Amino acid sequence: MKELIDIVAAYERAVKTGVKTALATVVLVEGSAYRRAGARMLITEDGQLTGAISGGCLEGDALRKARMVILQQEPLLVTYDTMDDDDAKLGVGLGCNGIIHILIEPITGGLTNPISLLKATIANKSYAVFVTLFNLENRKARQPGSCLFIADGQIISAGIEKLPYKNELLEDANNALNTQRSVVTGYEGCTAFIECVKPLISLVILGAGNDAIPLTEFAAVLGWHITVIDGRPNYVTADRFPLPHQLLVAKPGQIVQNIAINEWTAFVLMTHNYNYEFSFLKDLLPLDPSYIGILGPKKKLERMLSELEESGTNITERNLETIHGPVGLDIGSETAEEIALSIVAEIKAVFSERNGHPLKYKTTVIHST
Repeated sequence: MKELIDIVAAYERAVKTGVKTALATVVLVEGSAYRRAGARMLITEDGQLTGAISGGCLEGDALRKARMVILQQEPLLVTYDTMDDDDAKLGVGLGCNGIIHILIEPITGGLTNPISLLKATIANKSYAVFVTLFNLENRKARQPGSCLFIADGQIISAGIEKLPYKNELLEDANNALNTQRSVVTGYEGCTAFIECVKPLISLVILGAGNDAIPLTEFAAVLGWHITVIDGRPNYVTADRFPLPHQLLVAKPGQIVQNIAINEWTAFVLMTHNYNYEFSFLKDLLPLDPSYIGILGPKKKLERMLSELEESGTNITERNLETIHGPVGLDIGSETAEEIALSIVAEIKAVFSERNGHPLKYKTTVIHST
């Protein structure tokens, strides 16, 4: 999602200066590649690149082809075979052992260009589907490109009304939204990359001490939506926390009603104030959030849970699964920055449904979809 945000911002800067742009999208990967389908890069006519479609090996050639796309104002499907010697001469052969299909589209004005669809994807607070059509069988044929955005209660289409397979495409897109899985499927002369896009992670940090500052910095690099809450007005300031989207001065009982909570909200409790965190956790647990990280020793968490039960709070098995205390992955953290790194890594692993183990011990492919 951070990549999409950066691409939209770069596009808006280009529009202000009158610079023409094109969008490159990885629409299909056969075998192994550095980036999988859904990776995007905005290319300007003066050579500025935002986002990435590879580890750096494809960008130079993609830039040359994007300039041609901008000039001709016609989408182009480009295929790179990292196992092919000729492609290796271009600097493509990095041992990825795969075939990468990239669609490059010129960005024109209008309400339904690819950037408009990306904006809708970013603004959406739940899962969304983004559809890109391309002709894999005949690369010289017309390449339809980005054509559809679907989220709960919202549909934005661009040129699918006259497609003979419109109803089938809509059905497949809705199925992808319901199953929360991306698919590549074929129709009459076209292939569709039906991409299910995850919503942005929202990080709510309870505590505005110095150790919370690097946590906001790491989260900001990832593009997460950040909220910092504390009861001390002189701590929750824009000077101390310039990166969060929301700063709140609040008592424990006032917090829950002042923040939006969904399944992609992560909470980290790091106030170093037992009573403050106890009161907040009591209000938070019934809402069943997906992630609660609590800074401090395990004994602190055990005492807190015990006292919550004694006070009448029902602590479910689901609550116990989503509470992470001590918070973070075990990477030997000592400093505030290292602790922040371990916390962000754990949150990312939880929401990606991964275990945080070293990739060297993984016996299956890194990207299963």
